[in-house]
Amino acid sequence: MSAILVINSGSSSLKYSLIDVEREDELASGLIERIGQESSPVSHTVRPVVAADAVPTMLDATYREERPIPDHAAAFEVMREQLAAHGPSLDAHPPVAVGHRVVHGGARFYAPTLIDADVERQIGELAVLAPLHNPANLAGIRAARAVFDAVPHVAVFDTAFHQTLPPAAYTYAIDAQLAAEHRVRRYGFHGTSHQYVSEAAARFLDRPLGELRQLVFHLGNGASVTAIDGGRSVETSMGLTPLEGLVMGTRSGDLDPAALVHLSRRAGYTIDDLDTLLNTRSGLAGLAGRSDMRDILAGVAEGDEAAVLAFDVYVHRLRAYAGAYIAQLGGVDVISFTAGVGENAAPVRAAALATLGFAGVELDQERNTARERGIRVISTDASRVTVLVVPTDEELQIARQTAELL
Repeated sequence: MSAILVINSGSSSLKYSLIDVEREDELASGLIERIGQESSPVSHTVRPVVAADAVPTMLDATYREERPIPDHAAAFEVMREQLAAHGPSLDAHPPVAVGHRVVHGGARFYAPTLIDADVERQIGELAVLAPLHNPANLAGIRAARAVFDAVPHVAVFDTAFHQTLPPAAYTYAIDAQLAAEHRVRRYGFHGTSHQYVSEAAARFLDRPLGELRQLVFHLGNGASVTAIDGGRSVETSMGLTPLEGLVMGTRSGDLDPAALVHLSRRAGYTIDDLDTLLNTRSGLAGLAGRSDMRDILAGVAEGDEAAVLAFDVYVHRLRAYAGAYIAQLGGVDVISFTAGVGENAAPVRAAALATLGFAGVELDQERNTARERGIRVISTDASRVTVLVVPTDEELQIARQTAELL
């Protein structure tokens, strides 16, 4: 086992990473955007390969260009060209497998799965539950299987980690027969990240994963929190789709469903109008006209009332979920923050934890605001709960699971 190619295919993008799974080193990564548009930005980054006991003498090298890329099949050819032109060579590091991120596995897929025609068909069928994601994931799978036809392809599902949710956590209180017929239940998302972070936290603390009660806050443009008991997901904030739960960049999170009925009756909103409202015109963007937390924090510093309210609503939801999940776990040993906001926005972490002293959380303000990279402790030495910042690495987790399956 050596290199595994990890693919994250979006509706108009292709993100890739070539990983040496024995060393757990990323050899190269790239992003191709705006596939199918007039011009597609391409970026390719090469990582220096050094011995485990050596000090790197080279920096990452990134190459950028733009060109028309009509579809995902063409994007894979561009990826191969980038690897051939800038390295590392696929001749020197031939992928032994390709691991694919798939957003929705429904209740059918609870582990990494070898892809064949039947699995492709089922991923397509599950598109009804993730119409913005699964078709794009499937397009990437088909294009990759055509290019890399001699190696196995493995699907790693965002929902799989949450298949351990108990029925009380995943069941919605609606007509049971209707829910079963249309597969309406909580599935949860960001599972690959939540699993990676919870396992990394246990290793970092040198404590058995099976003995820890953990909360993981994955806070990016999309955001979710998961309660993890002994390495198993027991509660998570996203539901049937990635829309439920926390306030996000452009998504509403929790909302009284009657509000949608009200908007339909009073404002004439169609189903498509409501879908656009909840997914693209809500969250931080809906409250303050800015979807990026960095812009929200800048607005707070300037005294912008809309930004202040957006920040307060965002934090209020974080605290509400933290309290509820600590109650479900019967206490908590470790709280971790990850993803773009979780890893970089110290004010968000401080505000989210400010009311959790009752649970044994004591934040060290200096540690929290320190500009450090890598996994680190931001709680005080006296805190009964260890609070961590853990950079996520979903690509490495997908590579690991692909290797384990093979």
